[in-house]
Amino acid sequence: MKTPSSGSPSKATDPAVLRGIFGRNLQILSSPYKSVSGLCRDIGINRTQFNRYLSGESFPRPDQLHRICEFFDVDARILLEPVEGIYTTSPELLGHAFLSGFFGAAPTAVPEDMFPSGFYSFVRRSFIDDFLFTIGLVHVHREAPYTFLRGFEPRDAMRNQGLSTEPGHREFRGLIMRQEEGVAALVTHRNSLACSFNFLTPETSFQSNIWEGYATRTVREKVTGRRAARMVYEYLGTGLKKALPVARQAGLVSLEDVPAFHARLLRLNEEFR
Repeated sequence: MKTPSSGSPSKATDPAVLRGIFGRNLQILSSPYKSVSGLCRDIGINRTQFNRYLSGESFPRPDQLHRICEFFDVDARILLEPVEGIYTTSPELLGHAFLSGFFGAAPTAVPEDMFPSGFYSFVRRSFIDDFLFTIGLVHVHREAPYTFLRGFEPRDAMRNQGLSTEPGHREFRGLIMRQEEGVAALVTHRNSLACSFNFLTPETSFQSNIWEGYATRTVREKVTGRRAARMVYEYLGTGLKKALPVARQAGLVSLEDVPAFHARLLRLNEEFR
């Protein structure tokens, strides 16, 4: 068996090639983040040095590699293997080889500055009654590399549909994914074969804590009831001070109880398209 000479390293062990692999992996992992400076601050790495990693000029020290791996929730294989290959060996659904390049690190990496962790209030027209509106509260948190959503359906909304109001039946959870113009959430109830799809994009007039979009539910078309409705999210922060009043108000309400700015964003006089 022929082995490479000591003066001519193979392509697989060429330091320049390995630095290039690491640099490309870092570019992919960093792509969801708008600010490289902010990303470096979050990781705790000097930006100049980080740029050298991105360009394939150098490798990180062990302590810096540890910070990078911890932050992106990967392991040291990013030094040697293309990150797509690392994700395709994952037993998780979004890392399945069949979905490689379609799902994976990019859509599931939702930066904090894009959609912060914490509590959100939401409002939309009721799916059941056009004269009522649903106000609710959700909590968003991160378990690397994913961003999750959790909330509870209002009791009166469940009761009006003849459904159980037990907490286990009211609870819903979802996965949030990054989209080109905002975020999307796939949300479902426990052991349910129905779900809802939510899309949200930042409201850009003057608010920095408002997202507007729509919610759809996976039910067949009916004569009565809606399958889609515009929706508004408002970020309330991580504490309970602003969240508790929303939790107390959550339920089916009339238009008079919907904040005026939120009602304006719902564009109630315009057909949803």
